[in-house]
Amino acid sequence: MSKILKIKNVNDYNRYLGYNDSHPLVSVIDYSEVSPIRHSLNNYSVYGLFLRDDASVELDYGCGRYDYNKGTLLCVAPGQIGGKEDNGECMSITGWALLFHPDLFHDTPLKNNLSKYPFFDYRINEALHMSGEEHDILVSLMQQLRDELRKRHDDFQDAIIVGYIEIILNFCLRFYNRQFICEKSEKSDILMKFNRLLQDYFEEEKQLSLGLPTVQYCADRLCISSNYFGDIIKKATGDTAGNYIRQYIIRRIKNELFTGKSITQAAYDLGFEYTQHLSRMFKNQTGMTPTEYCANIRKK
Repeated sequence: MSKILKIKNVNDYNRYLGYNDSHPLVSVIDYSEVSPIRHSLNNYSVYGLFLRDDASVELDYGCGRYDYNKGTLLCVAPGQIGGKEDNGECMSITGWALLFHPDLFHDTPLKNNLSKYPFFDYRINEALHMSGEEHDILVSLMQQLRDELRKRHDDFQDAIIVGYIEIILNFCLRFYNRQFICEKSEKSDILMKFNRLLQDYFEEEKQLSLGLPTVQYCADRLCISSNYFGDIIKKATGDTAGNYIRQYIIRRIKNELFTGKSITQAAYDLGFEYTQHLSRMFKNQTGMTPTEYCANIRKK
């Protein structure tokens, strides 16, 4: 069984590295100052941003294993497990880490706004890939935050620290959106695979045993997280992945009804548990009932 280091607070990680930092809720680490270090597989109760400057290394994250490349920013959130199991070897690495505890944001607007930073939910192979300019911006901000942490505490310091972290997260969000813009071909590729997946799902009659396809099912089959998948489909189509699936199902319902099938038979063939579920979805998506749609067909 793998030995897992529990990072309940930032000082747990600091102590593992042999690093001292004065603030109990925030730590900025320059890895060149603490190397060589031993790897560790960590269970995080804090937020963490890890920027690697040296060669790539294979890391575990959840149930996956991915390459953590040079210039890649890895973001973790409380409840996640990641890192590399300690094999006894010491390695010299370069890069930066920022760790901060959720308690830091009590009584601040950021406490309820962390959900707007979706990169905390993503697996390592969906991490942020930094350009040289983006890397330099992030390192500069971490250096400034570290300098602030080393100053004598006063009435303004906590607000300044939270402000720095929010700026860093907003820059990461900008870089993250840039990554989407630069990956138009990837979005198109995933959208094509999504459409093929939906088509195969019904042609192979999986709906008869599994029910209607879900966002989670599609994301799993495409080997990406549901959040990342949802963002790609939203940016590629302007619609949510869930609604995209419903629109696809509506098209199949119309095809079934056009061939003369009854509403009940169409519901069964398409994997609806009850006929009224089909009718409700059809009305919500088209503004008319299946019966009204069939009447319109007969008029043509």
